[in-house]
Amino acid sequence: MPRETGATVHELARAGLLSELPGELLAKLASRMEREEIASGSAVVREGEPGERFYVLLSGLLAVSQDALGPRRVLRPGDTFGEVALTMQIPRTASVRAIAPATVASCDRATFDEFVRPLLADDSA
Repeated sequence: MPRETGATVHELARAGLLSELPGELLAKLASRMEREEIASGSAVVREGEPGERFYVLLSGLLAVSQDALGPRRVLRPGDTFGEVALTMQIPRTASVRAIAPATVASCDRATFDEFVRPLLADDSA
């Protein structure tokens, strides 16, 4: 049964973290991503919630904030988030909310472990 592609290879290749993936792996990852439109003002993730998904911002702007520290930074297309909770298996360390209509692509923990976690391991080596 046909389904909407979560993200295109081109969209994912713009994400700095994912740009290291060979094209074939990027294509597999793209096919397993879920695309989601986020209305301005809506939360994508909330601090303290369990982290089950990894996100790539495709369009729009998202604000990252922490309860104790307030606003932290603004995410722009190509930025990724959600990896801390998945990598360290801890609750979300920040809230992420749309400050303009946005589009994100996300994947579940198993997909993250298969495609993205190895990239993070390489960075710390």
